Amino acid sequence: MTREEKIKNTYLGAHVSIQGGVANAFKNAMAIDANGFGMFVKNQRRWDAKPYTEDEILEFKDAMRRYKFTPEQILPHDGYLINLGSPDEEKREKSLNAFLDEMQRVNQLGLIYLNTHPGSHLKEISEDECVKLIADSINKAHKAVPNVIVVLENTAGQGSNMGYKFEHIRDIINLIKDKTRIGVCLDTCHTVAAGYALSTEEEYNATMDAFENIVGFKYLKGIHLNDSMFGVGSKKDRHHSIGEGTLGMDFFKRFMNDDRFRNIPIVMETIDETIWKEEIELLRSLID
Repeated sequence: MTREEKIKNTYLGAHVSIQGGVANAFKNAMAIDANGFGMFVKNQRRWDAKPYTEDEILEFKDAMRRYKFTPEQILPHDGYLINLGSPDEEKREKSLNAFLDEMQRVNQLGLIYLNTHPGSHLKEISEDECVKLIADSINKAHKAVPNVIVVLENTAGQGSNMGYKFEHIRDIINLIKDKTRIGVCLDTCHTVAAGYALSTEEEYNATMDAFENIVGFKYLKGIHLNDSMFGVGSKKDRHHSIGEGTLGMDFFKRFMNDDRFRNIPIVMETIDETIWKEEIELLRSLID
């Protein structure tokens, strides 16, 4: 594969705004020279939102064609209020209904992924019980809404959040009935915060081998590419700009030349959006 082919097949971008209309995601992605991006499909801090109009859906699909994006280059993220593993049945039901709405929106837009944080046990039930509740919620969502692949994001290990161990992700996947509709998003800041080192070649290989052996790269559907303000095992979800945190530029060079990350959305959620274009340019310059 030539360098130009590698760059073309590395769907690199950032989590862009949909302010003013969901179709604006494409304009915002193009402004930073992205060929992949993340987005919300509604206000991420509210339970409800107005349904899309037919015009909004058509405008989005037209923009996707016009800007030459495919669904495989876009990683929608669900809202922050959703907890599919809540020990409270009423709150879990509310979360599931909100999740179903977001899945339906993804489907209406002609997209295929919905990235979600697995859920939290809130220190009221065991991790094993929470895993079962999360998987049950996803199975119900699959049954209610067609086509959409649920993409589980690993977490930093803050509080009672699940997903900070690769084993959590594996155990949820094992309970999913339709495994063609489940995937994983690895967040590099979360990975380090949770205790998986990535900085040196040896650490990088050990962590990637662990992911392959425990979960499997066949489930990898996206990346959140972030530097981290804090070191290995900090349990602190604090993103940093590329090369400004604890990961080090050797990590980013190694990552950008790892062919396992071609043809999936690689989404930066770094802290200074005014330099996203420069960060994308920097990351592409690292490809051999």
